[in-house]
Amino acid sequence: MPPKICLVLTENTIGKDLQLIEHYRQWIDAVELRADFLDPQELLHIRKFPELAGLPVILTIRRLLDGGQFKGGEGSRITLFARGLAFADSDPVKNFAYLDLESDMQVPSLEEAAQAFNIGIIRSLHSTEPIRDLVSTVREIRRTDDEIVKIAYKAHCLADVTRLFQQAGTIKGPNTLIAMSKYGIPSRILAPRLHSAFVYTLPQDYMTKANLAQEFIDPITLQTVYRFRSITESTKIYGVAGADTSKSLSPAIHNGGFVRKGKDSVYIPISAVTVEEVLDFAQCAGISGLSVTHPFKFDIIPFLDSIGPASKASGAVNTVLCNEGCRQGFNTDIDGFTRALQEFLHIKTLRFRHVAIIGTGGAAHAIANAVYQLHGNACVFGRTAEKAQNLAERYGFRWAVLDLASVPLLKKYSAVIIQATCSGMQEDEDPLSFYSFSGYEKVFDVIYTPEKTALLKRAEHAGCAVTNGYDMLRYQAYKQFELFTGGSYE
Repeated sequence: MPPKICLVLTENTIGKDLQLIEHYRQWIDAVELRADFLDPQELLHIRKFPELAGLPVILTIRRLLDGGQFKGGEGSRITLFARGLAFADSDPVKNFAYLDLESDMQVPSLEEAAQAFNIGIIRSLHSTEPIRDLVSTVREIRRTDDEIVKIAYKAHCLADVTRLFQQAGTIKGPNTLIAMSKYGIPSRILAPRLHSAFVYTLPQDYMTKANLAQEFIDPITLQTVYRFRSITESTKIYGVAGADTSKSLSPAIHNGGFVRKGKDSVYIPISAVTVEEVLDFAQCAGISGLSVTHPFKFDIIPFLDSIGPASKASGAVNTVLCNEGCRQGFNTDIDGFTRALQEFLHIKTLRFRHVAIIGTGGAAHAIANAVYQLHGNACVFGRTAEKAQNLAERYGFRWAVLDLASVPLLKKYSAVIIQATCSGMQEDEDPLSFYSFSGYEKVFDVIYTPEKTALLKRAEHAGCAVTNGYDMLRYQAYKQFELFTGGSYE
């Protein structure tokens, strides 16, 4: 059975929870009533909730120590569970479908009452540390063969998620396995591969308010972007790998292409600390191809069996194909940036143009190559002299350290300013804060989230023509799509 999409209800009244259900009804299969979120007076009415909800409901009263909000004693909590079971009906629609009981909770009377009315038991364990031996842990927790064992632990790195995937196939009986934190997003999107009974989602507004957007997915995104209900054992998996891919727009672009071209494929965000973790996870999860972003565009090269001409020319890789143990590296940033820049400037060549390239990372390497091919006259500005010099000398460009002392040189190369660092993803970051725009510069910032960085806002206010990196992103993604599928995106 495919996992049920379960919406966790986070409001403080039953009425508001019912409104959430109506908003998301077409996107969900079940809901979890978090009674620990409800106001005290609302708890008197939880018994009526399943019938009002009109779909399967899990009753959960999460303790503080398990990340919940219930502050009462264990006796009070047991009484609430009993209230949820009181006067159980022969019509299952009027009963809770499941009780979520922690692994250390032993109340035989509750379990017997639930079993008498075919109310399922979810035996849950929440941990702030990764669990090394999932098989033994599940065996210790499970009390009856039909209990669903739910294990949710915080992943401190992608390796903790890989371990989850490695052990999932050896666990017997129904279960739900979740790795929490930004590293654990693949465990939610790929829940069918983990044979989980449920995938837990949150309302979009609550995710934003509680700052949980990095580690949860709302039901609409899960279905419209990732086509969750279509993921099977035969679905091909692709992904974008970087230090933090939670805000990446690449999944929407690639998954949109898969839908349009009728491909049984899904593209997911993969956040990691090291490139070794990425490759281990890719092998374990059977990933067919990767988009590679900051900071792995250089680090991944030693682990590849071959790289294409564009990668050799730029010294950076942003695309990897994984085929029967062979890893091939490519660079589509050059084509993507070239097309985006030409459209922004309405030109075919940079001949006689003075260009400032800000940064020395993977994107800067691709951009420098593109500027060289377009016959631009450029200067590379970097935080460290060595990196700036190494990149500049590759193409016969000038170079300088990115600081106040270099302003005269920056002005000389300011006809087109290309910001190619990650600085600016936070609202107040501006890598050129020491530079005053004249209004004549054309400013291209490779960052696309936020839509306008502090740098772009300041340049636009001065009268400059500006653009962000979204067009570069989608054009390079189109090239990646061709590599992944062998067919055109557009």
